[in-house]
Amino acid sequence: MSDSKGNLPVIAITMGDPAGIGPEIVLKCLTEGDIATVCSPLIIGDVELLERTADQVGIDRVNFEEKIVPFTVDLANVPTDVIPGIESSTTGKSSAEYIEKAVELWREGKVDAIATAPISKSALAMAGYPYPGHTEFLASLTDTKEFAMSFFADELRVVLLSTHVSLRNAIDLVKTESLVKLIDFSAKQLELLLGRSPKLAVAGVNPHASEGGMFGNEEAREIIPAIEACRADGIDVSGPFSPDTIFLRGYRGEFDGVIACYHDQATIAVKSLAFGSSVNVTLGLPLIRTSVDHGTAFDIAGKGIAEFSSVTAAIKLAAKLANDVRERYTVPK
Repeated sequence: MSDSKGNLPVIAITMGDPAGIGPEIVLKCLTEGDIATVCSPLIIGDVELLERTADQVGIDRVNFEEKIVPFTVDLANVPTDVIPGIESSTTGKSSAEYIEKAVELWREGKVDAIATAPISKSALAMAGYPYPGHTEFLASLTDTKEFAMSFFADELRVVLLSTHVSLRNAIDLVKTESLVKLIDFSAKQLELLLGRSPKLAVAGVNPHASEGGMFGNEEAREIIPAIEACRADGIDVSGPFSPDTIFLRGYRGEFDGVIACYHDQATIAVKSLAFGSSVNVTLGLPLIRTSVDHGTAFDIAGKGIAEFSSVTAAIKLAAKLANDVRERYTVPK
């Protein structure tokens, strides 16, 4: 779908945890940025909470009334006693309801994509939602069985083998079968988004990708067999490469996507190279979903100092992807 002018995609923007910086960065993005030039924004949130936040961060009432109120789906689900910086089951439930509403609107064909402000995993759990984050929650809401977390930062695109597990468990998850599935999945998803067959690289898990077995055997035992199997199937993938340089090579455009073996291997690289402009993209969903590259920042919530470049980048990428692959993301029957 598109907006009433027929030329801009409609992007649902969830407000995030009401006690975090989500409301502030969404307000700043829409009142100070140029988002309206690339999409028709639709905020999913609580108007009264947004109004209080606007007063706290110095957004004038006229600007608020013109740019926020008409473009907000008001769930009116945040009590007035919610305090910035204090997470709770109440704020967790509210943030979950924004996500559920966004998916509902997508199913009804009223939005083209979803961009999400940060939520608190612990608040979500307090509210009784058994998901470690947005990715798994959205997968459940859309009945998606195969999905992956990725980050887009200019020319760097990183897909994660594992996400929110301990480092010790993450190393145990580096298995040939899992890597084959992820490489194949990533090739198909990036081809869908980029419109071309991607060139992929795989990061090693050990220092210098074990340097021929000197620092571990995961590369020889698990990673190389996966790469060889995928190459035999016609996928343009190579590696394993030393993890301390492969992400920079991807950022410089040498590869279309890099497979990371664990969460922080990916996020340290992405945030060091492009913090504030990188975007979290959930691959495998039947809809386009992007998100910020940071958390709720409870320590600065309500202080008016939160930076909004990441939510701007997330919304703009959602709009771009919605335009690029509009016909491939359809409401399920």
